[in-house]
Amino acid sequence: MKDFLSKIYKVNDDILTEYLSYWEEYIVPRKTVMTSPGKTQRHLYYVLEGIQKSYYLNEDKQHIILFTYAPSFSGNPGSFVTQTPSKYFLETITESKFLRISYEKHQQLMDQYREIETLFRKAIEYLLIGVMEKHYELMAFDIETRFKIFTKRSPHLLTLISQKDLASYLRIDSTNFSKLMNNTRI
Repeated sequence: MKDFLSKIYKVNDDILTEYLSYWEEYIVPRKTVMTSPGKTQRHLYYVLEGIQKSYYLNEDKQHIILFTYAPSFSGNPGSFVTQTPSKYFLETITESKFLRISYEKHQQLMDQYREIETLFRKAIEYLLIGVMEKHYELMAFDIETRFKIFTKRSPHLLTLISQKDLASYLRIDSTNFSKLMNNTRI
């Protein structure tokens, strides 16, 4: 995790070591809802193993926002940062192993160390850039282009995540996604 965080923003080693000492291991079985609408996310998660998905439900249909997997943060950033109820689900696809820190301890350390606060401001900036890029792709490109961009960026996920979930993430009908899988050279 230290290497991951250092790529976002370089923090004094002693401060980073202290910060990381408060993270605890947390293991969650597959298909477990970790956060649901109306519940506030009380921990920040760093993925060590496993895959998770965040999604909305509309008329009992999942609309997947994103997938998280190692090495990355996971959770509902809006709920965690503002300590307000979530508007969507966070669920494990596979058994998942995390490191996690409570909101209270995370906030205390950000207040205590400007470098930790800067690190997480930078992390949120990168998250925003990623969200805007995905929004652009969904708005500007047809389904074949979205599929090709995804398979170029994340080909490993094609074997780890169901086609139904990938289709939802890319906003492609499942039948069309299957056709793209069969007819597109990856």
